[in-house]
Amino acid sequence: MFKILKKEYLANNIWLMDIEAPKVAKSCKPGQFVIVKMDEEGERIPLTICDYNKEKGIVTIVFQIVGASTLEMADYEEGQSFMDFVGPLGCASELVEMPIEELKKESILFVCGGVGTAPVYPQAKWMKEHGIDVDVIIGARTKDIIILEEEMRKVAANLYVATDDGSYGFKGNGCDQINELVKNQGRKYTRVVAIGPMIMMKFVSLLTKELGIPTIVSMNPIMVDGTGMCGACRLQVGDEIKFACVDGPEFDGHLVDFDQAMRRQRMYKTEEGRAMLRFQEGDTHHGGCGNCN
Repeated sequence: MFKILKKEYLANNIWLMDIEAPKVAKSCKPGQFVIVKMDEEGERIPLTICDYNKEKGIVTIVFQIVGASTLEMADYEEGQSFMDFVGPLGCASELVEMPIEELKKESILFVCGGVGTAPVYPQAKWMKEHGIDVDVIIGARTKDIIILEEEMRKVAANLYVATDDGSYGFKGNGCDQINELVKNQGRKYTRVVAIGPMIMMKFVSLLTKELGIPTIVSMNPIMVDGTGMCGACRLQVGDEIKFACVDGPEFDGHLVDFDQAMRRQRMYKTEEGRAMLRFQEGDTHHGGCGNCN
């Protein structure tokens, strides 16, 4: 059992929890995720790791209520426990695998939206701990749904907050803020990392392709099973078929077919849609989660 040590409401039905999981914490790297199962009958929920403390054996997760399972998860209180807390899974961010001296030559901009701020935080924190300055953009529709601002401010060299309605910080979305920094202020970036809603990552990638800036995106929004069995996270990345949970979750944003991914995401919500995808994709669809029998 994995005890909830801390529970905190962040904003807009978004919750943060510290989980006692020493073995998981010991092996965590930025960019990876865990699978949470509340009880014997519970759904397997993949969640990106927001933070970890190897010495204290704590892993921090952030989740938003989007359905019955996450609604039930939000009812759990400090002192209660989850039955399963499996991880770390997936590949670590490619940035943390680079030689430090090479990384110090990079000028990196992180762009995060919504709950995507949570998986950006451990990467920015890791950079800070290794003496690498990074800039961060947090984008949100309005001020009330911004999360982890103070935590991010401590680890980013420059933090830019953008709201669609102009209620806080820069008025505009993440793409508008990128244009302001690059085109109007002359900032030079060698790499962008974008994590957030699919549509946001799509348009950031389109913009950075135009600007000639290599871009990494995290496809964790489409993960369901977390092991590559269900096929929900099947992606077209350039000329290759990839699965976000086993090959990612991070990919080259300029190669990801976002339109296909978003279309599959909508179809996968229905039994009929899953059957159609299984028929169309054949052996590349995968199967075995029980949803596609």
